[in-house]
Amino acid sequence: MSARVSLVIPVRDAASAKSRLAGDGGAKADARRAALAAAIALDTVSAARGAREVGELIVVGSLPEALPGVRVVDDPGFGLLVAVGAGLAAADPAAPTAVLLGDLPALQPADLDAALVAASEHHWAFVPDADGTGTTLVTAAAGLPHALRFGDGSAEQHRDAGYVELDVPEHSGLRRDVDTPAQLAELAALAAAGAVLLGPRTAALL
Repeated sequence: MSARVSLVIPVRDAASAKSRLAGDGGAKADARRAALAAAIALDTVSAARGAREVGELIVVGSLPEALPGVRVVDDPGFGLLVAVGAGLAAADPAAPTAVLLGDLPALQPADLDAALVAASEHHWAFVPDADGTGTTLVTAAAGLPHALRFGDGSAEQHRDAGYVELDVPEHSGLRRDVDTPAQLAELAALAAAGAVLLGPRTAALL
Protein backbone atom coordinates (compact mmCIF):
# COMPACT_ATOMS: atom_id res chain seq x y z
CA MET A 1 0.00 0.00 0.00
CA SER A 2 1.28 3.48 -0.87
CA ALA A 3 1.87 6.00 1.91
CA ARG A 4 -0.69 8.75 2.22
CA VAL A 5 0.36 11.95 0.50
CA SER A 6 0.69 15.47 1.87
CA LEU A 7 -1.15 17.48 -0.77
CA VAL A 8 -0.65 21.20 -1.41
CA ILE A 9 -3.23 23.22 -3.37
CA PRO A 10 -2.56 26.88 -4.16
CA VAL A 11 -5.78 28.93 -4.25
CA ARG A 12 -5.97 32.62 -5.12
CA ASP A 13 -8.55 34.87 -3.55
CA ALA A 14 -11.75 34.67 -5.63
CA ALA A 15 -11.91 38.45 -5.95
CA SER A 16 -8.83 38.42 -8.20
CA ALA A 17 -8.68 34.83 -9.49
CA LYS A 18 -9.47 33.63 -13.01
CA SER A 19 -9.50 37.08 -14.60
CA ARG A 20 -9.79 35.61 -18.10
CA LEU A 21 -13.19 34.13 -17.28
CA ALA A 22 -14.68 37.62 -17.02
CA GLY A 23 -13.74 38.79 -20.49
CA ASP A 24 -14.76 42.42 -20.99
CA GLY A 25 -18.38 42.12 -19.87
CA GLY A 26 -18.26 44.67 -17.08
CA ALA A 27 -19.32 44.42 -13.45
CA LYS A 28 -21.88 41.65 -13.98
CA ALA A 29 -19.38 39.44 -15.78
CA ASP A 30 -16.78 40.15 -13.11
CA ALA A 31 -19.19 39.11 -10.36
CA ARG A 32 -19.90 35.86 -12.21
CA ARG A 33 -16.16 35.30 -12.61
CA ALA A 34 -15.59 35.69 -8.89
CA ALA A 35 -18.45 33.29 -8.13
CA LEU A 36 -17.07 30.75 -10.61
CA ALA A 37 -13.55 31.07 -9.21
CA ALA A 38 -14.85 30.40 -5.71
CA ALA A 39 -16.96 27.42 -6.85
CA ILE A 40 -14.11 25.89 -8.84
CA ALA A 41 -11.68 26.17 -5.92
CA LEU A 42 -14.14 24.71 -3.42
CA ASP A 43 -15.09 21.82 -5.72
CA THR A 44 -11.42 21.03 -6.34
CA VAL A 45 -10.45 21.06 -2.67
CA SER A 46 -13.56 19.09 -1.66
CA ALA A 47 -12.78 16.38 -4.20
CA ALA A 48 -9.15 16.20 -3.08
CA ARG A 49 -10.26 15.93 0.55
CA GLY A 50 -12.32 12.90 -0.43
CA ALA A 51 -9.36 11.03 -1.88
CA ARG A 52 -8.22 8.12 0.31
CA GLU A 53 -4.57 8.50 -0.72
CA VAL A 54 -4.45 12.06 0.62
CA GLY A 55 -3.26 12.51 4.18
CA GLU A 56 -2.87 16.14 5.17
CA LEU A 57 -4.31 18.71 2.78
CA ILE A 58 -2.78 22.18 2.77
CA VAL A 59 -4.33 25.10 0.92
CA VAL A 60 -2.04 28.06 0.32
CA GLY A 61 -3.97 31.31 0.09
CA SER A 62 -7.62 31.44 1.03
CA LEU A 63 -10.90 29.57 0.62
CA PRO A 64 -14.30 31.26 0.25
CA GLU A 65 -15.57 29.03 3.05
CA ALA A 66 -13.96 26.72 5.59
CA LEU A 67 -13.80 23.03 4.69
CA PRO A 68 -13.24 20.33 7.31
CA GLY A 69 -9.88 18.60 7.27
CA VAL A 70 -8.16 21.38 5.32
CA ARG A 71 -5.30 23.45 6.73
CA VAL A 72 -4.91 26.92 5.22
CA VAL A 73 -1.54 28.69 5.24
CA ASP A 74 -0.79 32.22 4.12
CA ASP A 75 0.34 32.95 0.58
CA PRO A 76 3.59 34.96 0.79
CA GLY A 77 2.41 36.88 -2.25
CA PHE A 78 5.26 36.41 -4.73
CA GLY A 79 3.65 34.19 -7.34
CA LEU A 80 2.63 30.58 -7.76
CA LEU A 81 5.98 28.91 -7.16
CA VAL A 82 6.58 30.80 -3.92
CA ALA A 83 3.05 29.97 -2.77
CA VAL A 84 3.60 26.29 -3.48
CA GLY A 85 6.93 26.43 -1.68
CA ALA A 86 5.20 27.79 1.41
CA GLY A 87 2.76 24.89 1.33
CA LEU A 88 5.48 22.30 0.90
CA ALA A 89 7.45 23.84 3.77
CA ALA A 90 4.43 23.30 6.01
CA ALA A 91 3.96 19.67 4.94
CA ASP A 92 4.99 16.58 6.87
CA PRO A 93 8.65 15.94 5.88
CA ALA A 94 8.20 12.20 6.36
CA ALA A 95 5.36 11.90 3.81
CA PRO A 96 5.31 11.87 0.01
CA THR A 97 4.27 15.27 -1.30
CA ALA A 98 2.12 16.43 -4.18
CA VAL A 99 1.01 19.74 -5.62
CA LEU A 100 -2.41 19.99 -7.26
CA LEU A 101 -3.69 23.04 -9.10
CA GLY A 102 -6.85 24.50 -7.59
CA ASP A 103 -8.85 24.89 -10.81
CA LEU A 104 -10.10 21.36 -11.52
CA PRO A 105 -13.90 21.52 -11.04
CA ALA A 106 -14.47 18.05 -12.54
CA LEU A 107 -11.91 16.34 -10.29
CA GLN A 108 -13.13 13.09 -8.75
CA PRO A 109 -11.51 11.54 -5.66
CA ALA A 110 -11.08 8.19 -7.42
CA ASP A 111 -9.13 9.81 -10.27
CA LEU A 112 -6.77 11.51 -7.84
CA ASP A 113 -6.38 8.27 -5.87
CA ALA A 114 -5.47 6.33 -9.01
CA ALA A 115 -2.87 8.92 -10.00
CA LEU A 116 -1.31 9.02 -6.54
CA VAL A 117 -1.07 5.22 -6.39
CA ALA A 118 0.60 5.18 -9.82
CA ALA A 119 2.91 8.01 -8.76
CA SER A 120 4.07 6.04 -5.72
CA GLU A 121 6.06 3.81 -8.09
CA HIS A 122 8.29 6.75 -9.10
CA HIS A 123 10.56 9.23 -7.36
CA TRP A 124 8.85 12.09 -9.18
CA ALA A 125 5.74 12.06 -11.37
CA PHE A 126 3.34 14.48 -13.02
CA VAL A 127 -0.01 14.68 -14.82
CA PRO A 128 -0.29 16.94 -17.87
CA ASP A 129 -3.38 19.00 -18.61
CA ALA A 130 -5.79 18.03 -21.39
CA ASP A 131 -3.79 20.04 -23.96
CA GLY A 132 -0.65 18.14 -23.01
CA THR A 133 1.38 21.32 -22.50
CA GLY A 134 0.55 22.34 -18.93
CA THR A 135 0.64 20.45 -15.64
CA THR A 136 -2.12 19.80 -13.10
CA LEU A 137 -0.39 17.49 -10.57
CA VAL A 138 3.20 16.82 -9.51
CA THR A 139 4.38 14.32 -6.90
CA ALA A 140 7.59 13.48 -5.11
CA ALA A 141 8.52 10.54 -2.91
CA ALA A 142 9.08 11.16 0.80
CA GLY A 143 12.27 13.08 1.48
CA LEU A 144 12.81 14.20 -2.11
CA PRO A 145 12.68 17.87 -3.15
CA HIS A 146 10.58 19.14 -6.03
CA ALA A 147 11.90 20.83 -9.17
CA LEU A 148 8.72 22.69 -10.04
CA ARG A 149 8.22 24.19 -13.48
CA PHE A 150 4.65 25.52 -13.45
CA GLY A 151 3.95 28.00 -16.25
CA ASP A 152 3.96 27.95 -20.04
CA GLY A 153 5.18 24.63 -21.41
CA SER A 154 5.42 23.14 -17.93
CA ALA A 155 4.68 19.56 -19.02
CA GLU A 156 7.79 19.36 -21.16
CA GLN A 157 9.83 21.14 -18.51
CA HIS A 158 8.68 18.76 -15.77
CA ARG A 159 9.51 15.84 -18.04
CA ASP A 160 13.00 17.27 -18.63
CA ALA A 161 13.42 17.80 -14.87
CA GLY A 162 12.95 14.08 -14.21
CA TYR A 163 9.21 13.80 -13.52
CA VAL A 164 7.58 10.71 -15.03
CA GLU A 165 4.38 11.38 -16.98
CA LEU A 166 1.46 9.37 -15.63
CA ASP A 167 -1.02 7.77 -18.01
CA VAL A 168 -4.27 9.56 -17.16
CA PRO A 169 -7.17 9.64 -19.68
CA GLU A 170 -7.63 12.96 -21.49
CA HIS A 171 -11.22 13.35 -20.29
CA SER A 172 -10.31 12.76 -16.64
CA GLY A 173 -11.26 15.66 -14.41
CA LEU A 174 -7.69 15.54 -13.14
CA ARG A 175 -6.55 16.92 -16.51
CA ARG A 176 -9.33 19.47 -17.05
CA ASP A 177 -8.11 22.73 -15.55
CA VAL A 178 -10.11 25.87 -16.29
CA ASP A 179 -8.47 29.19 -17.13
CA THR A 180 -10.44 30.46 -20.12
CA PRO A 181 -14.09 30.69 -21.26
CA ALA A 182 -13.29 28.17 -24.01
CA GLN A 183 -12.01 25.63 -21.49
CA LEU A 184 -15.07 26.18 -19.31
CA ALA A 185 -17.40 25.74 -22.29
CA GLU A 186 -15.63 22.56 -23.36
CA LEU A 187 -15.87 21.17 -19.84
CA ALA A 188 -19.57 22.04 -19.66
CA ALA A 189 -20.12 20.22 -22.97
CA LEU A 190 -18.28 17.16 -21.68
CA ALA A 191 -20.42 17.24 -18.53
CA ALA A 192 -23.60 17.49 -20.60
CA ALA A 193 -22.47 14.46 -22.60
CA GLY A 194 -21.76 12.50 -19.42
CA ALA A 195 -18.02 12.31 -20.07
CA VAL A 196 -17.14 14.14 -16.83
CA LEU A 197 -18.94 15.00 -13.61
CA LEU A 198 -18.70 18.60 -12.48
CA GLY A 199 -18.48 19.50 -8.82
CA PRO A 200 -21.83 20.66 -7.41
CA ARG A 201 -20.88 24.30 -6.85
CA THR A 202 -19.54 24.76 -10.37
CA ALA A 203 -22.45 22.87 -11.95
CA ALA A 204 -24.92 25.13 -10.19
CA LEU A 205 -23.44 28.18 -11.95
CA LEU A 206 -23.43 26.74 -15.48
